Amino acid sequence: MRLIAFVVAALVASGPVAAQEWKEYAYITEGFAVAFPGEPQVEAVAMYPIAPGKTVPANVYTLTQDNHLFKMTVADGRDAMLQEAAVIDTAVKQLTQGAEVKVDYPHRIYRIYGRQFSVARPNGSLTTAAVFFANERLYLIESTKLSAGGNDTDLIRFQQSLTFDRNVPNRTTQQIEAIRAACLRGVAGNDRPGNPAGVGDPRCAQD
Repeated sequence: MRLIAFVVAALVASGPVAAQEWKEYAYITEGFAVAFPGEPQVEAVAMYPIAPGKTVPANVYTLTQDNHLFKMTVADGRDAMLQEAAVIDTAVKQLTQGAEVKVDYPHRIYRIYGRQFSVARPNGSLTTAAVFFANERLYLIESTKLSAGGNDTDLIRFQQSLTFDRNVPNRTTQQIEAIRAACLRGVAGNDRPGNPAGVGDPRCAQD
């Protein structure tokens, strides 16, 4: 599921200067690419809590700039016998603890299905995030406005810059067909009408 219309408009409005600052960083061995507005710092975490009672190695890519924190976490769950539901639930609970959930929807990037959500915290910060479990890895992308005020364009831009290999799925053909069947009249604004991000996609007409 790619950019919806208001996001496209926002990025166009950001102008050529902003476009020159952002750069895509491809991490081929970890199976993803993402754009940062500068060189991110990389931290190797030996024991990342990926599911109840389980920790795995992770790489965390971060950059703080202009009252925004951009963060990408990739936790390697290969050979850890993980279930997607437990991984996604753990990531969502960690990020939403003590916060007000503003958005919680299914999400899709090419053939990788997950969830997107945003949370507001008492300190005035706002985080928009998306989480996926594919290739036996957790992918968690977070963009946080550290205090109130200003616009949220860069938050959305960062989250929407995440890409995966178009040919790599994390759903079976049968699962994808079931998701499509639940969206009877197509998905407004989608790059592939009739192929929603999942059951519960708010853009999907149910009748």
